Amino acid sequence: MRAIVVGLGVQGWKRRKFAGGDFVCSVDPVNPEADYRSIEEVPLGSYDAALCCVPDDPKVELLTFLLGNGKHVLVEKPLWAARNEDIMILDALAKAKGVVCYAAYNHRFEPHYMRMKALIASGELGQIYRCRMFYGNGTARLVRNSAWRDQGAGVLPDLGSHLLDTCRFWFGDAVMSDFKVISASRFENLAPDHVVIGSEGSLPKLELEMTLLMWRNHFVCDILAERGTAHIESLCKWGPTTFTRRTRMLPSGRPPEESVTLVQDDPTWALEYAHFKKLVEDGTQTDLTDNLWLQETLRELGEEALHA
Repeated sequence: MRAIVVGLGVQGWKRRKFAGGDFVCSVDPVNPEADYRSIEEVPLGSYDAALCCVPDDPKVELLTFLLGNGKHVLVEKPLWAARNEDIMILDALAKAKGVVCYAAYNHRFEPHYMRMKALIASGELGQIYRCRMFYGNGTARLVRNSAWRDQGAGVLPDLGSHLLDTCRFWFGDAVMSDFKVISASRFENLAPDHVVIGSEGSLPKLELEMTLLMWRNHFVCDILAERGTAHIESLCKWGPTTFTRRTRMLPSGRPPEESVTLVQDDPTWALEYAHFKKLVEDGTQTDLTDNLWLQETLRELGEEALHA
């Protein structure tokens, strides 16, 4: 598969690295190290797929061009559009052209995220009562100084999209659309830089906190369930990262505990590229319904956050 990178910023360089020998050329309107300034300049016969690492605003136009020309697309999260229906228009276009359109959520390939998914799917925890996640980094100043990032709902589409996607990854359709903004603050930025959202309408009940003001990057997850609890602390890129499972003792008592700690480089970028490549090789049909759910949920929450 011959792949180009569109948007040669921080994410673009990562995508280029992990595309390895598949990489053909790069496109960026301002980066002097890019090979082309616009996607239209790249000969259509020179590539099969595009790895799109661009801001939200140009995504629909860019993807329409690529999919319409029969190119497979990996686009950085979130797959954002001015109108909700634009997501399904892209879905229909990808299906009509027989190409893959894949929105990238690399955290799905975290070893402990996959371990948590397998544990939940096994049913060994019984009924899941509650899931709480915290995701924070220290990029508030970088975002504020960016020409395009300190706007809109701020941290909500940035980190919140990861958390919402993780909920769907683990719990599937059990995750409803009844999320509400519990708190939205602008401590240092024009756009919200600390947001808490929650869903209380069904089980599992969910509480998701995200911030750009965590000076040591960190992730924490706690799941409370009928037969015990499960926990993740940190990610591979910020390691060490630990997965802990505790089995409930009835009627009470200290629970047996199993822990797995990993100290390793971040494997998610390579694993996600391999996943995208396999989707292409297998001729997998595009399905953007989860991306539509994310768009609708983030749009409603964004309106709430901006008026909080």
